[in-house]
Amino acid sequence: MPSVFSRIVSGELPSAKVYEDDETLAFMDINPASRGHTLVICKEEHPDIFSTPPHLIAAVAQTTQKVALALRDALNIDGLNIIQNNGAAAGQVVFHYHVHLIPRWQGDHVLRSWTPHPTDPSELQAIAEQIRAALED
Repeated sequence: MPSVFSRIVSGELPSAKVYEDDETLAFMDINPASRGHTLVICKEEHPDIFSTPPHLIAAVAQTTQKVALALRDALNIDGLNIIQNNGAAAGQVVFHYHVHLIPRWQGDHVLRSWTPHPTDPSELQAIAEQIRAALED
């Protein structure tokens, strides 16, 4: 069954479109975290960053920057959170690769930052080694 985002791309469901090109679509989030909260998707349905082809990741990134600049100019924002969740454990709800652009204003308290947890430098090196090994595969 197509995702809700694929149904928006096909025109089956309405959306407040912001930008569209051959590979991407940007539209307003219907449950916004802040005024101007926009989603950028690739039109092809892929569930997450792990399965989306690199050229579509690049296309979404370019559209994300284009829309971010427009949000800055149109809404006079003080900042912007760009969030991209992958998998239910990371908070992904719609399993169609997408990016959230959440405009921010000083003191809005829309999102909370995570609490940093210091770690042992030797543990960081061990994890880096594991990741490097996976990159070589």
